[in-house]
This record gives sequence, C-alpha cells and structure tokens, in this order.
Amino acid sequence: MLRKQVAGALASAVLTGTIALGGCAQPGAQQVAQPEAKPAESANEAQNREALYQVSLLQSLTEGDFEGSVTVGDLKQHGDTGIGTFDGLNGELVMLDGQVWQAAGDGSVNLMEDTATIPFGNVTFLDSDETLDVSGAASFEALLKQLDGRVEELGINNFYAVRIDGTFDKMNVRSEHKQEQPYPTIVDALAADQTFFDLEGVDGSMVGVYCPPYMASLNSAGWHFHFVTADHKQGGHVLDCVVGKATATIDQTKEFDLALPGSQKFESTDFTVDRSADVKKAETNE
Repeated sequence: MLRKQVAGALASAVLTGTIALGGCAQPGAQQVAQPEAKPAESANEAQNREALYQVSLLQSLTEGDFEGSVTVGDLKQHGDTGIGTFDGLNGELVMLDGQVWQAAGDGSVNLMEDTATIPFGNVTFLDSDETLDVSGAASFEALLKQLDGRVEELGINNFYAVRIDGTFDKMNVRSEHKQEQPYPTIVDALAADQTFFDLEGVDGSMVGVYCPPYMASLNSAGWHFHFVTADHKQGGHVLDCVVGKATATIDQTKEFDLALPGSQKFESTDFTVDRSADVKKAETNE
C-alpha cells in the first residue's frame, strides 16, 4: 500500500521555492507577469492552482514543533482544500471550499478566524481532473486501495488532492487537545491527549492529500485524510470508515511549494534522524 511509509530519506537539499514536476510552469507567487498577461481578477487567480502548498515538515511536528508559523488568512491564498493542525497541536484542520474548520479535541467543530496560526498543513486549489465512485468501500483500507489503483495508473510520483463527498455508514476519527509549552513530542501528546469519535450514518466530506514515496522525509508518503460532517458539527483525523454512497474528486498536482518556519525548534532539529516510526504512529495510531 502506498499509504505505508517508504524506507529511505530524500537526499538533503535546501528548498527555497517550488519544486515543479514534469517541466511545469514556475509557481504563481514567483512568476513575473508577461506583458500580454491580463490582470488577475481575484487573489486566487494570482496564485498557481497546480501547486501543493506545505507549511513546515511533518517530521518537525513529530518533534514537538507546534508553534504556528502561517496564518489561516495566508493559507487561504494558497488553496481552498486541505488538511493540517493549529498552533499548539490544537485539533485537526479541515479546509473545504475556502473555509478553514477546526475539529477540536473536545469533539466540537469551529470555523477559524484568519488570524489563527498553523504549524503544519497541506492545501491546494481543488480542480477536478476526474471523479471516482467509491460507494461501498467496506473499510478505510478498501477505500485507499481504490485510490491507490488510480494513482498507480495516473503516476505515483505526482501529488494528489482528493475530496470525497457522500454518506458514511461508519466513520472513526480522532483529534487532540491543545498542548502547552514546553511542547512534548507528537507521540507523547497523542498518548496523553487524543480523543476518539465513532460516528454512524453521517453525511460529510473527507479531504485527503497523497504525497509520493520520495516525500517520506518531508511528510508522510501516501495518504492522509481528515473528515468533517456536512453540518460542521463533528470531524477529525480519519482512522477508519465504512463508505455508503460517495464520490471522490481527484486533482493531480505536479508542483510542490514548501514554506519553512523560522522557529528556534525547527532551526535546531536534526532532520537526519529517522522519524518514520513516529510519523506512522501519528498517522495510524498503531
């Protein structure tokens, strides 16, 4: 399964802008407008819609770098769909239709202000390349197997954003309570302060990001999904599910834009250490 961690680390490099795959155009934030170009009609049009924007590294989050470095308002300039967390590891972030929701550790779901900050996240502008009927998937693993099948056909070395809308017979999610400084590692934080929610017969949306295998030292290789109900009252990080009737909207993305934080914690972290076991535990709770 592509969801599993891929052994080996990406060769060390300094990422100062966007990585473009397959000879794609430079990122919108870095482009110089050509003389014949028309003025952008909106902030979104001025951004590159084909880039997956990432705040910090998941490996940094595992080490307890929970300090928010990018505001929700800034995040919205880079996408309308995505996942992440909030300052202090304060719940799970779900971005849908340009709105940012917090699935909190107490089970509530809250619409977040633009001034809220995040220490880690992935967002993009969701432009449908294709749709896939995922109705009847009997488990999270079965659902991922369907998605993996499409990724294998479309190209495992690209990025993908997926939104799955429909009815879910069962949905098992988790969230976590806000941590206080000095921050623990993510494994210790989850062991002490994560909460689990078992939902049945709910309508809602799963938002997922796929990172290719070579991203294993910058993120989690494979899939990462968050969920929010249609009434925005329940949600969290997806651990398992049974799909009723649902459709997946798939967006293939060929560019990657990384925003590194400037925290003291980030600057002092040794990223040569293998954190794959901690990443897997944080993703799967196993």
